[in-house]
Amino acid sequence: MSDGGQRTYGPLGTALVIIPTYNEAENIGLIVGRVRAAVPEAHILVADDNSPDGTGKLADELAAGDDHVHVLHRKGKEGLGAAYLAGFVWGLDEGYGVIVEMDADGSHQPEELPRLLTALAGADLVLGSRWVPGGRVVNWPKTREFLSRGGSTYSRLMLDVPIRDVTGGYRAFRRETLEGLGLEEVASAGYCFQVDLARRAVKKGFRVVEVPITFVEREFGDSKMSKDIVVEALWRVTQWGLKAQAAKLLGKDSGKDSGKDSGKRDGGA
Repeated sequence: MSDGGQRTYGPLGTALVIIPTYNEAENIGLIVGRVRAAVPEAHILVADDNSPDGTGKLADELAAGDDHVHVLHRKGKEGLGAAYLAGFVWGLDEGYGVIVEMDADGSHQPEELPRLLTALAGADLVLGSRWVPGGRVVNWPKTREFLSRGGSTYSRLMLDVPIRDVTGGYRAFRRETLEGLGLEEVASAGYCFQVDLARRAVKKGFRVVEVPITFVEREFGDSKMSKDIVVEALWRVTQWGLKAQAAKLLGKDSGKDSGKDSGKRDGGA
């Protein structure tokens, strides 16, 4: 973790929970209801990528009956990173003090969000972590757990970031953190998007804290995970790591690496 020196942290302000969706009609009502129950003062932004199953319409119906729910309709499926970046811009423009990443499928349990927000009172970025003591996954095959643990370990070592769960997608940011990450340079998606934001936060000297979560495999709908996403992520992390190591050898600052790629959608390895 980056300890951020002697920084004094101010009040958090209202939280906005961004929930990207693509074909999540079976899940969207459930997850919105759980968030509203877990943190009633928080607002929700459903960022829908023009889901053909009608998720966007269902989100509009939820928003019509609840002034804490908002919907961002996007033109099509452009990847998780693009959806979050659009949500970040919307949330910052609307003046929210905290912005949260959360999957639509229930794998990120809203009931654990208060813990993340409590930790954010003394941090710049809080990661819900599966791989710190107390964290765990439920209903995952051993092969996927091995892949996720291995991906996080490889990213941590290759990028020299002291984070156990680098690829996880349950996160709470202070607005000042997002404003300082150089989001205009980010074009990553999927695993790469989450790794990119984490490494940028560490490089910028923000204090990053991990809190344990229980990650529950989705009950409804299909995972967007694929072999191509994993291979692409490993390649991108390798590129970033080699570039950073070369910059160290040459005595240069590698913090301006744009991290751009053309990754696909998924919430966390």
